This record gives sequence, C-alpha cells and structure tokens, in this order.
Amino acid sequence: MSEVLSCFDPAANPGGMLPVAESIQTILNQIDVQSSTETVAVTEAINRILAVDLVSGINVPQQRNSAMDGYAVAADCVSGEPLDVIGRVFAGEAFSGEVGFNQAVEIMTGAPVPQGADSVIIKEACAREGEQLTFVGPVKKGQNVREAGEDIAEGETALKAGCLLRPQELGLIASLGHTEVTVYRSLKVAIFSTGDEVTAQGQPLPENCIYDTNRFSLSGLLKRLGCEVIDYGIIEDSQQVMEEALRRASDEADMVISSGGVSMGQADFIKDALAAVGEINFWRIAMRPGRPLAFGKLGNTPFFGLPGNPVAVMVTFTQFVQPALRKMAGEINWQPRRMVAIAETSLRSRPGRTDYSRGVYSINDNGELVVRSIGSQGSGILTSMVSANCLIEISDEFAGIDAGQKVIIHPFSDLI
Repeated sequence: MSEVLSCFDPAANPGGMLPVAESIQTILNQIDVQSSTETVAVTEAINRILAVDLVSGINVPQQRNSAMDGYAVAADCVSGEPLDVIGRVFAGEAFSGEVGFNQAVEIMTGAPVPQGADSVIIKEACAREGEQLTFVGPVKKGQNVREAGEDIAEGETALKAGCLLRPQELGLIASLGHTEVTVYRSLKVAIFSTGDEVTAQGQPLPENCIYDTNRFSLSGLLKRLGCEVIDYGIIEDSQQVMEEALRRASDEADMVISSGGVSMGQADFIKDALAAVGEINFWRIAMRPGRPLAFGKLGNTPFFGLPGNPVAVMVTFTQFVQPALRKMAGEINWQPRRMVAIAETSLRSRPGRTDYSRGVYSINDNGELVVRSIGSQGSGILTSMVSANCLIEISDEFAGIDAGQKVIIHPFSDLI
C-alpha cells in the first residue's frame, strides 16, 4: 500500500477512528482522472462530462440585435417629436436602409439592429398612427439591444473540460453550431454483495436471513451518475470464489464496490481474499452511520468495501464513493452541495464523530430554510431514506444541535 494510505494508521488516532474529511481527501489523492474519451451527438451527451475545452468559433449573438419587439432608433437623433416609421425588420432578415434623425424602424425580437440605430423602444411604450410614432419616456442609448458576442465572444472558452453537461449546457453547445461533442467515457463499476445470510429476490427467505437490498441501491446510485453497472450478484462465503470474483471484476471494471464483510470480526475470508488480490486498508471512520470502510486497489482498479447495513451503504457511498467516481469520470472539482438550515427539533450526536441523520427540509412561513429529523436513525432502517429528502450533518465538534440552531444539510437532489 502506498505511503499515503499507510500513514492512515487507526492506532495513531484517538479511539482508533479516522476523521471524515481527511478520509475523503486521502481517497481522492489515490484516484486518477480517466483518459478515455469519445465523441457523441449533442443529443446523447446529457449527464456526460466534457473532455476538452469548448472554444467558440462565432459570436453569440452574431450581430447586434433587438432584445424586444419595438422600434429601433438612434438615441441622439430623437427630438421628442413624432417619429417617421421607415420600415420593418424581422428576425433572420436585415434592413437595407439607415435610420436617421427622428426616424424609426419597426423591429422584432432577435432581428439585427439597422445601421444608424443604437436603441430599441419597446412596443408597449409606443403609439402609432399610420407611419407616425409617438412614445412615452426617455430613450437611453443601448436600451433593449444585445451586442454581438454579448453572450459568447468568438475565441472565448464557452465551457471548460470537466463540466457536467446538463440541459442548459447542451443548449449552449448547440448555439455554437456543434452537432457532436467530446466527452469522457462512461465508467464501468462492478458491484456485489457478500454474506451467506443475504438472499436473492425470488427465493424463499430462510430464517435469520435477509433479502439483498444493497446491490439495488448501489445500482441506482451508480446509474444516476451515468455509470455502467456490472452486477456480480451475491458472492458466497468462500475465499476462492471471492478471489476469482475480485480478479474478474478488476479486469472488467474501472471501480469495484462490495457491501458487507468489512466490520471487525466478520468473515476473515473476505480480508484474506482482498489481501491476495490487491492492497486494501480497513478503516474505522469517525461517523454514523457507516463506521467500517475498506479502500484500496485491486491492481490498478480502486476498490471500496462498504458496510452491510442498507442506510450505511448509501451514506458511505455519497460521502466517499461519489466524490471518487466523479473525479475519475473527469468532474475534477465537484463538491457536494451543502446548505445551512435551522433545526426545528433538537438533534442528538456525539463529540468526536460526524453524524449524518436523515431529515426533511422545507421553507417555513417566514421564508426560512428549516429541517427536522425523520425520527429513528438506525442504520438498517431503509424507510428512513425513503422518508427523508436530505442528510443532516453534525460535525465532530458538536455533542448535538438544539432546536433553533443552524445546521448543515446535504439535499438528496445533489446526492442521490
């Protein structure tokens, strides 16, 4: 294991646990941005990561044009007397003449401003009788006019590499005339669950066993990030089978994620299999839920071993795996959205660990962002994730939060 990971010795930390922020940074230091790119149609590029800077080859808009329906005039050539309307121009056309003293040209939104004009009086401020125009109010030079290149200038970097392509970015790319765009390849992530007590759906549920939920949650989380999921199912409690699965997964995928089997005292075959195939550290993170975490490399492929409890899996994924995946995918500077809300109820915690409680945030009658706990915070209570719309972060210096105090929240809209 590298020096960076080796220096993370739980025995050197109070309570043998590692702080969340330091753990995240240590993981990110071990993640490289992939180099594989592909060119896709703009219509197929939603939620992909831009791989190269996009430089504009044109001005947007191409020429000075009207921002409103109205009348184009030269501001310094308006005397206050009625104006002579000398023509009309629509978007996609051009007026062949020149606007002079006390003259106006009727103009539609997006149409190029005629030569000699520099301002547009909105239609609602005008009254017209035949070819005579009167208007209300002063004319300010440049009003209601969009300059050439006002949005994007020719030669300007419109979008930087590493940008997530949302609908608004696709529209901007299209405005530059592009039909294709170069993006990073979608990542392939292998997932599997461990434990003889874990049962596949469609099978009778033996006594003292549970149906596998973690692969379904992880698959959904990964697909939300645009990853291709390779589902290895449930791996039986056998070191040989585990080693075979790990070797295959490390060859087929860009990242491997397991759930279960990383807590102290759990089946040693998992740790032995990981040691045989790669270099993995087992950490105890100062957080709740999700204290146990394994991280390292299977050859050159990053591996995350997440806890077995369903809520802990989702929380550790959002806090540790998601930043790593986004960096690997090319979204280098991604940070989770953190908002400040007022606690409507008291929230329990413990100094020395970071708590991620499930909560519901909303806007109260005073227009304030407030948040409340959904109640029971057990790491196996998956319904708490269904009922919540955010995680409430209580950092390790607090023993709790009183009602009325401010607290950090992570909206699910940004995480899951």
